[in-house]
Amino acid sequence: METKIFIKIAQELTLLPFQVEKTIQLVDEGNTVPFLARYRKEATGKLDEDQIRSIIEKIEFLRALESRKETILKTIGEQGKLTDELRNKIINCQDIQILEDLYLPYKPKKLTRATIAREKGLEPLASLILLQQPISNSILEIASQFIKSEHEVNTAEAALQGAKDILAEIFSDDADNRRFIREYTTNHGLLESSIKSKTDTDTAVFEMYFDYSEKISTIPSHRILAINRGENLKILNVKISIDTSKIIEFLKKKYIKDFHSIYAATLSEVIEDSYTRLISKAIEREIRNQLTEKAEEKAIQVFATNLKNLLLQPPLRNQIIMGIDPAFRTGCKVAIIDPTGKYLEGTTIFPHPPQNQYEDAKKILTRLVFEHSVSAIAIGNGTASRETEALVADLIEDIKVPELKYIIVDEAGASVYSASKIAKEEFPDLEASMRGNISIARRLLDPLSELVKIDPKSIGVGQYQHDVNQKRLTETLGYVIENCVNQVGVNVNTASSSLLQHVAGLTSRTAGNIIEYRMKHGKFLDRSELKNVPGIGLISFQQSAGFLRIPDSKNPLDNTAIHPESYEATKKLLKRYKIQNIATESFILRHQIAGANIAELAQEINIGLPTLEDILLNLEKPGIDPRDELPKPIFKSGILKIDDLKEGMVLKGTVRNVVDFGAFIDIGLKEAGLVHISQLANKFVKDPKEVVSVGDIVDVKIMTIDKMRGRIGLSMKDVL
Repeated sequence: METKIFIKIAQELTLLPFQVEKTIQLVDEGNTVPFLARYRKEATGKLDEDQIRSIIEKIEFLRALESRKETILKTIGEQGKLTDELRNKIINCQDIQILEDLYLPYKPKKLTRATIAREKGLEPLASLILLQQPISNSILEIASQFIKSEHEVNTAEAALQGAKDILAEIFSDDADNRRFIREYTTNHGLLESSIKSKTDTDTAVFEMYFDYSEKISTIPSHRILAINRGENLKILNVKISIDTSKIIEFLKKKYIKDFHSIYAATLSEVIEDSYTRLISKAIEREIRNQLTEKAEEKAIQVFATNLKNLLLQPPLRNQIIMGIDPAFRTGCKVAIIDPTGKYLEGTTIFPHPPQNQYEDAKKILTRLVFEHSVSAIAIGNGTASRETEALVADLIEDIKVPELKYIIVDEAGASVYSASKIAKEEFPDLEASMRGNISIARRLLDPLSELVKIDPKSIGVGQYQHDVNQKRLTETLGYVIENCVNQVGVNVNTASSSLLQHVAGLTSRTAGNIIEYRMKHGKFLDRSELKNVPGIGLISFQQSAGFLRIPDSKNPLDNTAIHPESYEATKKLLKRYKIQNIATESFILRHQIAGANIAELAQEINIGLPTLEDILLNLEKPGIDPRDELPKPIFKSGILKIDDLKEGMVLKGTVRNVVDFGAFIDIGLKEAGLVHISQLANKFVKDPKEVVSVGDIVDVKIMTIDKMRGRIGLSMKDVL
């Protein structure tokens, strides 16, 4: 059975069966996804993390499907109703919905009109009507034979009604009927919404859905989620609308043998009742659930993509950074951090109303800039952000420090971090408000290291994130963080527990143990020392070692992504080409190997070809950080106001969020501008993620300016 599953997954994912089988075997043995993608390329056929996770999702689904089949077969078998035909249908079924359709007639039911009628002995009458044999002049004459006073069936009409109820349930439970009606409704139905009532909730955002209709087959996911939210807030009424004539016609042709027989009118009535009372409501629930699941999955994937791009923003290396958390009444919190993220000094200034200590604030900032040689200022984008930006721009103009620049940093989640257990452990002697602006500064220094400390749902790059399946969202975002952390690698001697616990093979417990070991014994001197940490056994070390870096190790390979299990092969390679110092000579290795048969070289040093290629890359660029190749953030020295904008103006901006209908761009104002999906490119764009990603630096043209509502329409079309 498993072999068939491997083949099926391979076909669905366009992979080879051996890749699927070997990957599942390795996962079942406890290997992590990052480890397999990086260090088991020969075994998996060079599958990446996304492909491996797709295989895992498929095998989990198919194994659950097989388990469900076993349960259903057992249940129907115990009822003595399992025919060979039904068994084969269940065994060969690959769709969970169709499987449940097949099981429905045999599923134990609560008390229904049909079960009551069966208890009264009316099932034979229902069978006679379904057979439609011409045995009487009247259907009531047939029904009269089933009058049973002991079961409170006192009239032919009562007997007939009970038979109708049984037939209605039979028609409703038929798997083929459900499949046809579901597909027809999905292909031809409309999702409609209308206003339900005005509430205290702001209804303006749902105005377009007050009288709305769109085909189920084409409605985009963000509209489904918006309509669902309006319905949950009791602002909208929502339903599925369908022309039922084709459905009723299908059922009548299937069940009525002779439209002139005594049974035709009764069966027509039963079909109408079965569809209206039983089938339509169930199918509507199923379709809406399917629409919601697909929309939620799309929203989760949008969030995941945005989060990944945000986490992989390039760090600002070798800078002294000032972080400012703006505010009016309570003052702006200011913190200075060094290039390692260490907190140096902090204070509070009150440049804005009601205190208006503007000049005093400038003096304090001037002192901090010169005393600590600050070269970059990170300003949070919350309340009083633009007023604080004006202060900083004024400061830069006054003190004439050419290298000093500033940038507006998204502070979403900073307050969550400042009150967290992690923040209290890092800065036990500081107030929560001061911890927040340290986080703002560190987000500029190293976005990945800082943002992993915060629940990703608080970071603000999602779409309808609170409306989707929270378990699935948390799981997916966890995968994203794990992918980013392991892709970049972690300095084991400086990393926080929050960062370490996302390294493949480590847990929150072993990450904490690493911190404790480091505090007790000092810096790790080489990777092998990790084996001395409590909880890190052979398997944990194998899975994690390649992702942990030790820049100061005597063994330079400890600061690369080369796994310790490949050190021996790497040494053979270096010896063969007489490389003594990889820090100064490794750049010539690729030149020396040029023209050599790489496959033969891999065999010579007893290593797989994909692993050899990775070793060569790491030797060529030891300690490489993939983030360093991305565009650096846009710094400013002057302020831009909405009054400065003119239609047609072209500006540079940073993509802050990507959603189904476009992208929000930070052009240096309090208000982010929107590039609608129709304005992203000089071609049709189906998905904004095809064109832009969070963190991208883009050129945009001002199209519309709405000062009253603070809305700016942008375009990326024809921008020179």
